[in-house]
Amino acid sequence: MADTLGAFEQAVLLAIVRLRENAYGRAILKEVQARLERDVAAGAVHATLERLEEKGLIASRLGPGTSIRSGRARRFYRLQPKGLRALNDARAVVDNLWRGLKWPLKGYV
Repeated sequence: MADTLGAFEQAVLLAIVRLRENAYGRAILKEVQARLERDVAAGAVHATLERLEEKGLIASRLGPGTSIRSGRARRFYRLQPKGLRALNDARAVVDNLWRGLKWPLKGYV
């Protein structure tokens, strides 16, 4: 089993999966905020992206500069095979935790 992923790491990785070739910092931030339905600090996303890249779960490349960004390049991210395995493992763990329980939970409190 791959390293255990935290919920926020999963959110960032799944944003990269959803965005495909358009997975750059700001787009990932917006996707994570939309899916978590809360404000998220840009620094938290960027720190997570750096950590995920250090773990070998994602890779990045610099794209061409754009006029909107005054010629500055965007850094694009893509999932690596190790990241795909980590996401699949994380989903399997959650599915196993819920196995045998009806959702939504009722009558336990």
